[in-house]
Amino acid sequence: MNVLIVLAHPERASFNGGLADVAAKRLQLAGHVVELDDLYRDGFDPVERAAHYTDREDENYFAPLTEQRAHFDRGRLPSEVQREIARLEWAGLVIFQFPLWWHAQPAILKGWFDRVLVYGGIYSGSQRYDRGHFRGKKAVCSVTTGSPEQAFMPFGRAGNMVEWLWPMHSSLYYVGFDVLVPQVSYGVQGGGIQYQEEDAFREQLEQKKAEWAQRLSALDDEFPIPFTGWEDWDEAGVLKQAHPMRWRP
Repeated sequence: MNVLIVLAHPERASFNGGLADVAAKRLQLAGHVVELDDLYRDGFDPVERAAHYTDREDENYFAPLTEQRAHFDRGRLPSEVQREIARLEWAGLVIFQFPLWWHAQPAILKGWFDRVLVYGGIYSGSQRYDRGHFRGKKAVCSVTTGSPEQAFMPFGRAGNMVEWLWPMHSSLYYVGFDVLVPQVSYGVQGGGIQYQEEDAFREQLEQKKAEWAQRLSALDDEFPIPFTGWEDWDEAGVLKQAHPMRWRP
């Protein structure tokens, strides 16, 4: 299998960088072909803007979706966007490695979604969800947090981690990916905040790397997070009355 690791952390020697290395090494040992996509190292511009488009549909008004579709159709998307799309087309599994910042992924990764998942090419009104462009491919988020796990439980002070990651999981499913359960490494303390002594903390980081490596060995056998699809909705896009997921708490 071809595996793409999208790394979104400004420090390559960080724990996030270490987790990306663990994934690359373990998957390569298992016979997979791995490519690391380091967004900060490559200087990926996360800001969608008119200057990215050289052959505008309308020079007086910038409509991002219109320009994305037109430039995709002409094969004139910005080179860095074409490169990222080619990587996604190549990969059977995409791993997103990032820290949770301000209740979401870092801006560079959010901007990657804005610019790379282009309208008219990667998705459209009829090409999304379980009819999405990347159906048959898998994606998984490997996420680090500063606070400990208890803070992210349903009644923890930070709120339910399921809800924090829902926007990203939903976006990946929107373009067709089978989204696997995330790998969340809690309690990666920093900035002077400490939840445990340094020696114990360092030991914990190594344990988390080992847990990630062990999980990667059996990733092929995992079931994706369940989502509803086109056949489950009525004409208004509402879950059908008789669908069993209406009775899920």
